[in-house]
Amino acid sequence: MKYLIIGLGNFGASLAEKLTSQGNEVIGIDTRMNKVDSLKEKVSHTICMDATDEFTVSGLPLKDTDVVVVAIGEDQGANVMVTALFKNLEVKRLISRAINPLHEKVLKAIGVDEIVHPEEETAERWAKKLCLSGVVDSFELGDDFSIVEMNLPPEYEGQKISEIGIRKKYNLLVLTTIKSSRVESSIGRSRKESKVQDVASPDLILEKGDILVVYGANKDIQSLLKKKFN
Repeated sequence: MKYLIIGLGNFGASLAEKLTSQGNEVIGIDTRMNKVDSLKEKVSHTICMDATDEFTVSGLPLKDTDVVVVAIGEDQGANVMVTALFKNLEVKRLISRAINPLHEKVLKAIGVDEIVHPEEETAERWAKKLCLSGVVDSFELGDDFSIVEMNLPPEYEGQKISEIGIRKKYNLLVLTTIKSSRVESSIGRSRKESKVQDVASPDLILEKGDILVVYGANKDIQSLLKKKFN
């Protein structure tokens, strides 16, 4: 996959390196030449440029880019400007970094697809989330076990949890489901809103668009994801 990461501070640089090491094509952008130079051997491509400049940004290969991550953390104003610019350019998937609750509200109003909280979430977690097909989010419980949010495979739609056989086939436990919907922000932008449901029962009927929250060994989770999403 192809990623564009704007802001090569600690979080942005770490994410760019991890995504590159996993075989992805990554373009890292920062206004500081020392940051760009320090990563040129570790990231696919690095560019020193001002991402608030619409003319310059429009020259980037945005149509071929799968995910844009605005990782600017030092300057909230620049973060908001860059995020709004890429939203207007209608990139495929836009993720932006929030510094505080007010900043997060502004980003939600702009209509970003997802928000990063680097103080709470590691670059390693986001690299896993972005690289494994079907994964919406993950939480590691030690080295061997995780709780993973995954998109519902189409073949499971309309079936009960007891019927899909995840426990028997993959030794995984479905903890709950999450339902997502699009809502309009105060300035007319649409954003995704998610709501966690009750503890999953064997008789729960799964619906299109549901997100499964699954617990188990990492090797079993990877087996399920490879079979259903590759």
